[in-house]
Amino acid sequence: MITSLLIANRGEIACRIIRTARKLGIRTVAVYSDADANALHVRCADEAVHIGASPARDSYLIGERIIAAAQQTGAEAIHPGYGFLSENAEFAEAVQAAGLIWVGPNPDSIRAMGLKDAAKKLMQDARVPVTPGYLGEDQSPERLQSEADRIGYPVLIKAVAGGGGKGMRRVDAPEDFADALASCQREAASSFGNTQVLIEKYILAPRHIEVQVFGDSHGNIVHLFERDCSMQRRHQKVIEEAPAPGMSKSARLAVCEAAVKAARAVKYVGAGTIEFIADASQGLHADRIWFMEMNTRLQVEHPVTEAITGVDLVEWQLRVASGEPLPLRQEELSINGHAIEARLYAEDPAKGFLPSTGKLEVLDFPSNSRVDTGVEAGSTISPFYDPMVAKLIYHGDTRDDAIALLRADLSYLTVWPVRTNSGFLYRLLGDADFRAARLDTGLIERRGEALLIDPLPGPVDLTHALYWLDSDPSSDSYLIARGLEGFRLNRAPATQRAVSVSGTRVAFEAAEGDLSSHFFRHPRDGAALLVFEGATFRVTADRTEGGAGGAAGNGAILAPMPGRIVSVEVSEGETVTAGQKLLVLEAMKMEQALLAPFDGVVESLAATPGAQVQVDALLVKVAKADA
Repeated sequence: MITSLLIANRGEIACRIIRTARKLGIRTVAVYSDADANALHVRCADEAVHIGASPARDSYLIGERIIAAAQQTGAEAIHPGYGFLSENAEFAEAVQAAGLIWVGPNPDSIRAMGLKDAAKKLMQDARVPVTPGYLGEDQSPERLQSEADRIGYPVLIKAVAGGGGKGMRRVDAPEDFADALASCQREAASSFGNTQVLIEKYILAPRHIEVQVFGDSHGNIVHLFERDCSMQRRHQKVIEEAPAPGMSKSARLAVCEAAVKAARAVKYVGAGTIEFIADASQGLHADRIWFMEMNTRLQVEHPVTEAITGVDLVEWQLRVASGEPLPLRQEELSINGHAIEARLYAEDPAKGFLPSTGKLEVLDFPSNSRVDTGVEAGSTISPFYDPMVAKLIYHGDTRDDAIALLRADLSYLTVWPVRTNSGFLYRLLGDADFRAARLDTGLIERRGEALLIDPLPGPVDLTHALYWLDSDPSSDSYLIARGLEGFRLNRAPATQRAVSVSGTRVAFEAAEGDLSSHFFRHPRDGAALLVFEGATFRVTADRTEGGAGGAAGNGAILAPMPGRIVSVEVSEGETVTAGQKLLVLEAMKMEQALLAPFDGVVESLAATPGAQVQVDALLVKVAKADA
């Protein structure tokens, strides 16, 4: 068994790997960038090595520094986690060439599955069903158009080296194909350095089904059943569950056997995931489930498989990398109950899911779940990396049980001042189609704003918040309190009240009734943090607190998130029109253009290209043209 392990990753997955390594008595080495000097994974490891500046390209993506850190600390093996260098065959080879153990598949397997077109050809040869499409070498626009016409619209254009939702375009009609192809190829060239594409039939009611496979160096390969990852936003998974709802025994057997066949085709060793796309328009049937791609690493959503099988997949990775055979045979694996996982992100759904960065002054997780996280109260969500706060994993006897547990705990989850998607998750879990397992990858998009906007708490909850605020500051219970002047809970209210709810003044008539919220006292200033339908609100006595949302009305353009000024498009004194781009702000690899709210003149300008700014910093002030 490996005795010392370097984790070439950060955050949640690094902490997850450390947890299993500690259980097995394995010494762990963390690596960290400038931004992660005080990160949780650094403090959890037995040793830590600094590898560079905050941007990933200057630290976590420099394989030579990671290998040097392993050699410097005497680590025997390197676990890549997921993301960063986890599917980089050249890095895997370099690790092995340095005499270290690579906790992952063989580099040849990574290469074989790295390009979507080559992988599909390989699967066709192995008699694994693939989506109808075109994988040819002729990449002329004319040939690609004719193949799309032959397949029948809608079709999906996909960059062969793509991933993460990039390099993909849906085309609904022949006349739209040329523009979509050019756009897809531009994005593919920019993101992956490869303009080659494939074309496949676009499934109108698609479900994303994936199978966990595992192989060892002794020729054994098993599957650990399937997961459903159909709840996606812009091709990014939001909620995952296992097993897939509505999967019959015969369909499960067929898709899992196809996954094992795919893994055998590349002599796979370690943890991997075979991803399938299913036409769910008439339920899940084996003849309408097709191979899509393979991920040659551990998946973010691996905990739901662990929950239903009782297996520690990271432990299996370490044992297999040490040369041991798989701990269990196929006939010893079975499904127990149902598991669901929600990804909690530091982002604001109401602002187009813009990342929300900053210090987590309050982070209080429910105690009933498995929480995989790389942060804690006092940690900082950095603008340099993926904004995941945690994964919330629940297991129940049935799907309904697991959903109910997760949704109930979201109503207690308290995060402040960083915004999260917890309210969005709460509403999605309550959606009628989701609850009835009428799933497909377009469900979230169809629901639109119904899932995005956090509703404000009502009069009963705000009344209790005021009563609670007026209580003993050392108490966590609003029941230990002085009565509000002019109001008692045991008689009809007669007074209008007002509070500040996350900076917005809300007036209401005091009211009695059952609470829909839960309260948490802010440890620094005693404000009431009210959790309503999954979202956290800060409630204080009536005081208008300006924010970015209201500021644009008077022409003040504030930074909606911490980030870097990419460009400034105007100068002081310049006349601008409503909707004109003023500047571009970048954070977490996302760019946002800030626009003029109305016709006017740039009265003041505090933004310079390259400057780092904090949330709500005043960047531009526009005076109305008629002022």
